[in-house]
Amino acid sequence: MSWSGLLRGLNMSISYGLPQAPWLWATRPMATLNQMHRRGPLKQPPPTVGPTEGRPQLKGVVLRTFIRKPKKPNSANRKCCRVRLSTGREAVCFIPGEGHSLQEHHVVLVQGGRTQDLPGVKLKVVRGKYDCGHVQTKK
Repeated sequence: MSWSGLLRGLNMSISYGLPQAPWLWATRPMATLNQMHRRGPLKQPPPTVGPTEGRPQLKGVVLRTFIRKPKKPNSANRKCCRVRLSTGREAVCFIPGEGHSLQEHHVVLVQGGRTQDLPGVKLKVVRGKYDCGHVQTKK
């Protein structure tokens, strides 16, 4: 497009009361070869993985067991434990079911699964595997 054509388009938009924003070279998203060379190839952001780092389950060792209180509308004592995972990270895990016999140094299997009313608890202990027994049925 020539300058005369661009100016003619501006004059027409002024006379008809149209917005005065013609498509100029500054609004194009195209980078120059120099800019592409300086910035290098586009890097994809790393995929976000959950607390188990993309694995379905992880093995861990119980460091301590404790009780947490849930968020505002709920009231209970949620049984939790701090676990050192096989990846080296430490995490807080929720122990589902009624009653457990977990103590320090017990080996547990942990899977992903957020407990909605406990902030920061994103893992659950799998019952019936390693040192964590099944939930006892009521008699």
